[in-house]
Amino acid sequence: MATVNELLQSAEISHQVDLQQYSNAEVRKVVALLNQTDAELAGRLSAAMSRMDGQTYTAVYIDRILASVRELRGQALASVTEALRADLLALGEYEQAYQLQLFENTIPAPALAVAPLTGVTMPQVRQIAFSRPFQGRLLSEWMDGIEEAGAARIRDAIRIGMTGGLTTDQIIRNIMGIRSEGYEGLLNRTRNDIESMVRTAISHVAQGARDQFYAANDDLIAGLKWLSTLDTSTSDPCRIRDSKAYTKDFEPVGHSIPWLAGPGRLHFGCRSTSTPIITTWQELGLTPEEIGEADRASMDGQVPESVSYGDWLKNQSAARQDEVLGPTRGKLLRDGGLTMDKFYNNKGAYLDLDELRERDARAFEKAGIAA
Repeated sequence: MATVNELLQSAEISHQVDLQQYSNAEVRKVVALLNQTDAELAGRLSAAMSRMDGQTYTAVYIDRILASVRELRGQALASVTEALRADLLALGEYEQAYQLQLFENTIPAPALAVAPLTGVTMPQVRQIAFSRPFQGRLLSEWMDGIEEAGAARIRDAIRIGMTGGLTTDQIIRNIMGIRSEGYEGLLNRTRNDIESMVRTAISHVAQGARDQFYAANDDLIAGLKWLSTLDTSTSDPCRIRDSKAYTKDFEPVGHSIPWLAGPGRLHFGCRSTSTPIITTWQELGLTPEEIGEADRASMDGQVPESVSYGDWLKNQSAARQDEVLGPTRGKLLRDGGLTMDKFYNNKGAYLDLDELRERDARAFEKAGIAA
């Protein structure tokens, strides 16, 4: 029979997979909002450049000519900010509700009778999302910085293009890119900046709500265990902390590696999470008469054995594997003999199916996947 700590660990790994899928969906949503203005932006760029005298290239002059372009970019980023703020609030509310339900469903009733659960309030969620900095800045400050950096890229590209003798069309192409040809313009750097910020903000809010829930239910929490998503994309700081135990005050247990900002906030795009180590039934002051034998055994306080992301996924149902990996990769995992590390190249990038087939055609044959 699995212990409470083992059940919580498995649930938190599964939940982190879902959060990463949510993060992917949020990035697609935000980028789509930005892309809506591309056609109008190109038109405004062309109109603005037609008004330039071809001799004056100061930043002040170009910024003045590009006022309408900057206005449009500002509107696009404002719509992104508005959508992101609403989604982060909803995520924080969902995260605390998820933790509350997980504890209710996992911890034996006698333990909850002496240590009733407390939820996280919406004002606390709002503070986590908007009043706590991540990677050194508040959400609003990150958005302001991205807007300023994007405007500077456009201005500098025009200045360099005009002094270099490029045509208006060439300069606009350098800025906008040509999606149909796979050519990425300078504005794609803004999309990349926003993608990184969105993923980091989601991890920040989710882990912040989780930490707040643990703090609100301090009497049930004996400690914490760091869980990292172990694949070829895992950063060295997260890899070295995986499965390490900490006190509920974030002090190392049995090692000297500091908690620092914690999982989900250690660096940009951090995918790590935490799982709680629950207080034993004896530490809660329960007697053998108050809690049954099976429940006593499930609340032994032992830190569960380490489970890598790949090992966890291997033990899930076929439907769950297909949900996480897609049906073809799921079948390759189950029947083709591929392990999680085989789905990535040596730089940590996810291989597409053609690249996978080129690298290991035998796995496709073994899994019965036709060419």
